[in-house]
Amino acid sequence: MIGWYVHHHGWGHVTRMQAIRPHIDDDVTVFSSLPQPASLPARTTWVQLPSDSEPVVGSDGVHREAHERGDVTAGGALHWAPLRHPGHQARLAAMADWVAVHPVSAFVVDVSVEVTILTRLLGVPTVVFAQPGDRTDAPHRLGYDLADRILAPWAAGTIEADGLADHDDRVHRVGAVSRYDGRDRDVDGRPDVDGDERRVLFLSRTLDAPRLAATIELLTADGWIVDTAGAGDDDRVADVWPLLCRATVVVSAAGQNGIADLAAAETRALVIAQDRPFGEQEHTARVLAALGLAVTVREDATPTEVADGVRRAAAIAPGWQAWQATGAAARAAAAIEEVAA
Repeated sequence: MIGWYVHHHGWGHVTRMQAIRPHIDDDVTVFSSLPQPASLPARTTWVQLPSDSEPVVGSDGVHREAHERGDVTAGGALHWAPLRHPGHQARLAAMADWVAVHPVSAFVVDVSVEVTILTRLLGVPTVVFAQPGDRTDAPHRLGYDLADRILAPWAAGTIEADGLADHDDRVHRVGAVSRYDGRDRDVDGRPDVDGDERRVLFLSRTLDAPRLAATIELLTADGWIVDTAGAGDDDRVADVWPLLCRATVVVSAAGQNGIADLAAAETRALVIAQDRPFGEQEHTARVLAALGLAVTVREDATPTEVADGVRRAAAIAPGWQAWQATGAAARAAAAIEEVAA
């Protein structure tokens, strides 16, 4: 049996689990503060954990934020370990209790240094996911030191992660894990970049509403057909694959899952890195630009700069094979099962 911790910021971590899970031939129990997804693969159990960041009522009846109750980093040794927080204590206890009564062969952590410490202290072989950016701080180093296996969801020779420098014997660079890996590409539906129809897809919230509207106006005036998916409040799309496949250019943030999906669709892209902890997206965007896989602009780019970036992206022919999305989910599963064997 395999345990799996899914971080609750955004949906990227659960999306990655859902991409890898079908390739694992074992029971999996997932722990997360996120609510259970609408569908789960067979032999998968979801345990929703309490929040570890909500305000706590003290003995004086006053609501206080977690960081107001004391040092949440244990002097910089950890990222988040709030003092005397019932939710934090209950979530760690839930995982420890589960380990105590189940034959756990491995525990996957995506991502949390504190959960990595917990599972390794419980004597469970632990697999952690690495992330781009500057991960050389003390908590990240400790998490990598404790891991039995480190999965880097990028191809060798792409992301240079200084935090992994001393752990090469345990790092598996499996390639970019996409939920669409193996799905047929509708290449016949993609407009010819030299033809009359040019179509751009704005994927997720890369621009605020006023800049998005102004950019769309510029591109529409230039003859582009514009699609959006998750770029606003009312345009969520359950399955963006057809939109990815028919777009001449996709405008995307530089999150790991989003870029993996671009690679799976082999589409031209304009990437706008969002401000994230440890410079994760800025790091990824620099690599994409250096490898010629995407055009990039600053997060605060003007509508004119974004529209120009879309036009420039239409002129490149990215070699997404270098990002190694094909087979990445299966390679990650194989590395997990190797630890669990």
